Amino acid sequence: MGFDTSDDAGVYRISDAQAIVNTADFITPPVDDPHLFGQVAAANALSDIYAMGARPLTCLSLVGFPSKKLGPDILQGIIVGAMTKITEAGAVLIGGHTTEDEEPKFGLAVTGMVHPDRIWRNSGARPGDRLILTKPIGSGVLFNANLKNWVSAEALQNCLKVITTLNKIAAEVMVGYEIHGATDVTGFGLAGHGLEMAKGAEVTLEIELAAVPVMDEALAVYERGMSTGMNRANHQMVEKDLRFAGDFSAPQRELVVDPQTSGGLLASVREDQAEDLLADLHRQGVSAARLIGVVKPKGEKHLVFR
Repeated sequence: MGFDTSDDAGVYRISDAQAIVNTADFITPPVDDPHLFGQVAAANALSDIYAMGARPLTCLSLVGFPSKKLGPDILQGIIVGAMTKITEAGAVLIGGHTTEDEEPKFGLAVTGMVHPDRIWRNSGARPGDRLILTKPIGSGVLFNANLKNWVSAEALQNCLKVITTLNKIAAEVMVGYEIHGATDVTGFGLAGHGLEMAKGAEVTLEIELAAVPVMDEALAVYERGMSTGMNRANHQMVEKDLRFAGDFSAPQRELVVDPQTSGGLLASVREDQAEDLLADLHRQGVSAARLIGVVKPKGEKHLVFR
């Protein structure tokens, strides 16, 4: 795959019909509940396999754990939570490695399988394609705001439901369509990962900000002054290649760089298939999926929000 276009996973061809897909990811706890932490971390790691058009097969756990501060029941809860998502994905946990650490960290190294001719790269978008995003954005700021009790219990539960949902169904539906490029939206936010797609394909992504699904209360807590530790860096990463073609507020501009955990798939699909794909996603339960923009020939900027 090379390193030039920041694909979500590495791919190794083993035959004309099979290639293995490898990725690794781990995170610190966004919530206090060990079981939920394991679910979120597993869904987050598995997502990179789905973003390549592949199906996950095996997982290795990656654990940093402060055993002098936290008991084995906490670690067990994390692993059990992860197992629920690994099993849901149709994969298996075959081992892993645990180290002593001052702060809990958990994730997975995942191996998947894909046909070499059906790999989704993040650099394949073509002018005329439509852009689909399968999950709402806003989890980064909601978790920070929750530390100050700025988030309602309902909004937090909705956020957790989103980020513990695998991208499995979305990916399985998309396999039936002509996907030219795909990625999952994670730490660099919608703008950062959108920019990777645009630069890799040498195109411009034009995104309708009003069409982007947003988690409940995410914009409101930005309006109250909340942010995340990644927003500034994400802004700096995209600012030279991004243009806001509209009168957008500062909180709206923050949302597009909000770092996601276990975010949705961002896919570039053939224009005449986009509406059918969206309807199919909705029928299969991916209710938050939206058409959010179009792919244009390369203009002055790689990324435009309208």
